[in-house]
Amino acid sequence: MDYKKTNAPLTTVTRNAVDIQQKTGNLYESVIICAKRANQISVEIKQELNQKLEEFASYTDNLEEVFENREQIEISKFYERLPKPTLISLQEFEEDNIYYRKPEQEKTDK
Repeated sequence: MDYKKTNAPLTTVTRNAVDIQQKTGNLYESVIICAKRANQISVEIKQELNQKLEEFASYTDNLEEVFENREQIEISKFYERLPKPTLISLQEFEEDNIYYRKPEQEKTDK
């Protein structure tokens, strides 16, 4: 998913616990689903950022060669302005864009 084009809010929004609970029937299950998805999103964003910043990496030990790179700063600022992974996952959960399954339920259904 392209997190740059998400319609998740940039700031924390108060949400109704009943609305979150309705999708799974259990508030805590819903929170765990969102938390696991937020972890996935966080890892993906971190990997993407590291790949972009890798080209600016300096492998010399000379501290005198440290300098400001405008492009590197802009990339970092862009990623700082993205919505937090928890907000993105909650938005995905509300829009039914998260696939989840319950293995315990699958065992009892068989």
